[in-house]
Amino acid sequence: MSRYATMFDRLSGEGAFGAFIMLGDPDLARSAAILDALVEGGADMIEVGIPFSDPVADGPVIQAAATRALAKGVTPADCFDLIAGFRARHPNVPVGILTYANLVVARGRDAFYARAAAAGADSVLVADVPLLEAEPFASSARLHGLDPVLIAAANTPPERLAAIARRGGGYTYCVARAGVTGADRAAEFDHADMLDALLTNNAPPPVFGFGISRPEHVRAALAAGAAGVICGSAIVDLLAKHADPLPALRAFIAAMKEATRIREAA
Repeated sequence: MSRYATMFDRLSGEGAFGAFIMLGDPDLARSAAILDALVEGGADMIEVGIPFSDPVADGPVIQAAATRALAKGVTPADCFDLIAGFRARHPNVPVGILTYANLVVARGRDAFYARAAAAGADSVLVADVPLLEAEPFASSARLHGLDPVLIAAANTPPERLAAIARRGGGYTYCVARAGVTGADRAAEFDHADMLDALLTNNAPPPVFGFGISRPEHVRAALAAGAAGVICGSAIVDLLAKHADPLPALRAFIAAMKEATRIREAA
């Protein structure tokens, strides 16, 4: 079983909580400590960004984090090293990379996926590759033992949801609202038709992202039928606002994780 499948199996009765950070922000050493703090706080899965100059799916908070990391000279190679270190310290926690096609193609698609696999990543989500162009990326991911995570939205047509179910792996990233990432607007969970179509087509478990920033968002997403959630902008914003963010980070992650136990308590 993959680490994702093992995680979802272990969490039967509660939802998965995923935490996103931008690697290299505020620097490489502190990124390693932040990754450890996410697990210490209770995160079930980790999603990491590789700094990129034009992250079109990300809102201002995550864009600013990428800019700070790039200003420090952080490279994809540095990020793979951070993932490898995390994997050595946390052998069972799923780690997914959220990146952009330019970074994948610049290294060479197969070379990128081979390096990600060697570092110990479990999945890659290429945020700006449309479904019609996703197959070469998904095939390369699978060739190297990685899950190709694909994105679904409430307005995705049924035939495309069926294709997402066939081609995706690990989990299905479900966009909880239109637009880009950010904690400035509440997520929305009018996704019943999308979730039904994913379930009918045996898609990887649906995990909601975009706008997940408070425990009530977590509970609402799980009540709507999500298998888990991913929180990014609220975490990145917290890190940017504290000189020593680790205590506040652990407390925030613990509160968000506690909200995933709504099913267990029901």
